[in-house]
Amino acid sequence: MEERSGTRLSSTYDTVWECVIPYIQESRDRDAVSMVCKRWWQIDAITRKHVTMALCYTASPDQLARRFPLLESLKLKGKPRAAMFNLIPEDWGGHVTPWVEKIGRYFSRLKVLHFRRMIVKDSDLDNLSRTHGKILQALKLDKCSGFSTDGLLYICRSCRNLRTLVLEESTVVENGGNWLHELAVNNTVLENLNFYMTDLSKVKAEDIELIAKNCPSLASMKISDCDISHLFGFLRSATALEEFCGGSFGEQPELGENGYNEQLGKYSALSFPPRLCSVGLTYLGTHEMPLVFPIAAGLKKLDLLYALLDTEGHCLLLERCINLEILETRNVVGDRGLEVLARHCKRLKRLRIERGADEQEMEDEEGAVSQTGLMALAQGCLELEYLAVYVSDITNEALEYIGTHSKKLCDFRLVLLDREERITDLPLDNGVRSLLIGCHMLRRFALYLRPGGLTDMGLSYIGKYSPNVGWMLLGYVGESDDGLLEFSKGAPSLQKLEMRGCCFSERALAMAATQLKSLRYLWVQGYRPSPTRRDLLLMSRPFWNIELIPARRIMATNQSGETVVADHPAHILAYYSLAGQRRDFPESVISLEPNAYPAEYTLQI
Repeated sequence: MEERSGTRLSSTYDTVWECVIPYIQESRDRDAVSMVCKRWWQIDAITRKHVTMALCYTASPDQLARRFPLLESLKLKGKPRAAMFNLIPEDWGGHVTPWVEKIGRYFSRLKVLHFRRMIVKDSDLDNLSRTHGKILQALKLDKCSGFSTDGLLYICRSCRNLRTLVLEESTVVENGGNWLHELAVNNTVLENLNFYMTDLSKVKAEDIELIAKNCPSLASMKISDCDISHLFGFLRSATALEEFCGGSFGEQPELGENGYNEQLGKYSALSFPPRLCSVGLTYLGTHEMPLVFPIAAGLKKLDLLYALLDTEGHCLLLERCINLEILETRNVVGDRGLEVLARHCKRLKRLRIERGADEQEMEDEEGAVSQTGLMALAQGCLELEYLAVYVSDITNEALEYIGTHSKKLCDFRLVLLDREERITDLPLDNGVRSLLIGCHMLRRFALYLRPGGLTDMGLSYIGKYSPNVGWMLLGYVGESDDGLLEFSKGAPSLQKLEMRGCCFSERALAMAATQLKSLRYLWVQGYRPSPTRRDLLLMSRPFWNIELIPARRIMATNQSGETVVADHPAHILAYYSLAGQRRDFPESVISLEPNAYPAEYTLQI
């Protein structure tokens, strides 16, 4: 009787958890749950619907299929982030083909696929269209390469339930514009189409308008360059549109008599959809800004990265965007622009300020961001959660202001430009410490300085006061191996560490990797190698792959548009992998095969 009661109690107990565990969405929480007991591991295995693999070589497709057989959504990342800056050799890897072949065989329920920084072939897209054409709802090819519009044609003809198609910043070989026409005539459920920042130019405005007419739920459209005057029909038809990026105003016109802008007459019939709250208009100049003023107060997101506004133009527009939550722009916004944000945009949550062209900065003396603007921003925008900024100058006081006022900050990234020779206040040890102590919600942290910007003591502060940071990028920080080793005694949650231009030895890097208990991924460019390269073996462990990418010289384009020879120092790339040594990159020289026990019991994504 007692045995039957115990069995019934255990069964009830399992049933409760079968109902509860699917509601746990955060991956770290899921990983912790799956390690409690074998039964919970099994429940996690059959209820996990989405997996993100930060590196496609973390596990093989077969291992993933055994661990999570009922996946409905999969995100794979290929090349390291450094590939976006041409720091990784083109032939490094990140091929989608092995995954697509297994996806068709093992993951019959897969509805959402997201590939980032991977090499995708037309044959891969053809394969996907045949195996998942009827069920695929979202396909994102994010910063990918290797495919053409012929591959897109397969997708657009077969995937008629596609709600999301994203190609942003991908390199696509254009063999014609038929893919867009096929999408327009075959799809009625599309909600998000994005080929922003691609070189796709054979795009017909008629097809864009047809998509809007056939897809009543279209909420986001981000396109390549297309003159706004050709899109009036699309903007009238897209009544549910909330986000639009990519429309351009062409070149700046000359003012006519009495200062009249002839181009304003060309766009006088422009009318934006009623729900539009996110825009990114390219080549938007000061003369065309009045066209945006009527919708400015309703905007929640504004992309000015490719606008032609000077500091004054930014100020005139931003003071009208009183409900703005997300802003992306270049440092031509200046300190004065940040002061306008602080006064008028109290709901701002995300701010990204990229580096502008040097000649643009020199033309506009105000076009630089420094401690002055950041201090005003910290005091005025208390809802800020994400801040990424290139600065021309920075002080400890400014970082202390951010730590004092920006209590909701989860992601902080700062790059100190090397244009100015004299910086007001270096090193930044005390400011960094105050920022990290004050911003206790930080999960992502990047600090890219210059030699002398942070001492060994400052580097130790980063380790000590980053209890929850999972990703970190450090550039030109610290003075010696001692600073790195002190840093590695902290940072208990750090899973992914990227470093550039640092002075550390191969031995210190290996020792730090072993001390950072949560570390899963390490990328370093620029370090002091040992004569034999054997010091790296200090971080050898089961499932830990170490790859060396040798130093190389490449032809690059500088800020002035000139072609120059760039020296790229050697890289170290180390990461956990259940798949063992990969075979598609011959430069890989050190790798440990997995242990003999079943890999599916150890896979945590």
